[in-house]
Amino acid sequence: MSEAPQHDPTRRRESPPVALSIAGTDSGGGAGMTADVRAFAACGVHGAVAVTAVTVQNSLGVSGFHPIPPEVVADQIRTVAGDMGVDAAKTGMLATAEIIAAIAAVCDEVGIGSGGIPFVVDPVAASMHGSSLLADDALDAVRTQLLPRATLVTPNLDEIALLVDVKVVDDASAREAARALHDLGAHAVLVKGGHLEATSGRRQDECVDLLSIDAVVHEFRSPRLDRPHTHGGGDSLASSITAGLARGMSLVDAVALGKRYITRAVEDSYPLGAGHGPVSSLWAAAL
Repeated sequence: MSEAPQHDPTRRRESPPVALSIAGTDSGGGAGMTADVRAFAACGVHGAVAVTAVTVQNSLGVSGFHPIPPEVVADQIRTVAGDMGVDAAKTGMLATAEIIAAIAAVCDEVGIGSGGIPFVVDPVAASMHGSSLLADDALDAVRTQLLPRATLVTPNLDEIALLVDVKVVDDASAREAARALHDLGAHAVLVKGGHLEATSGRRQDECVDLLSIDAVVHEFRSPRLDRPHTHGGGDSLASSITAGLARGMSLVDAVALGKRYITRAVEDSYPLGAGHGPVSSLWAAAL
């Protein structure tokens, strides 16, 4: 019988890819940058963060949020990029138009998005409980300043309605929404099917996500899971895709990785607190 390999504390390892989460906190630990960093680690990359806002929330909902000064958000991005480098970045909760403008400017400065470093924009507008996480004047800043810089935009169906005024209820309207988001400048769009059962009013046996890259559509299918605990699901999908891009995957392969990750994360979601528990990355832990 062979012996277990021994840990060698002197062994040097190559640095892993770095993914940057530009997002808000979740004091309950289910969503936001907490979910992002968990997904980054589970998908094999080092997670760095630029905190945009501090939320006051638990499993029952958000009771307040407090934006970080825009220049501090920009300095976090600049400092990380200037030292360890960034192989891919994603946004989450951005809170205000001023923060969005600061992010757009510093991303151009360090090469995120239009400079070649993959940039995933998850246009978070509200929590799963319906609490607004975006100031009223910030939605247009998302349209005009972030989407044209995005390698991929990953809105849920409610966010699509806010951004382009398209109600997605079937495949045709999903494709219409993708075209409208392309028209705003996004290179690629992922129309997620997680909420389709609610918007269509019809039972859906599968969860179908449509990835549109320059109007070429790829479908990603998985069984629809009946799980009540899905807090952080959108963040986790976007961040696992970002991890794939940081690892050098093509956009199609990165979305396939994200689809596998979020399906398993929903399967293993757990109750926590009196409300909605989070999707899980604990299945990926070896210890």
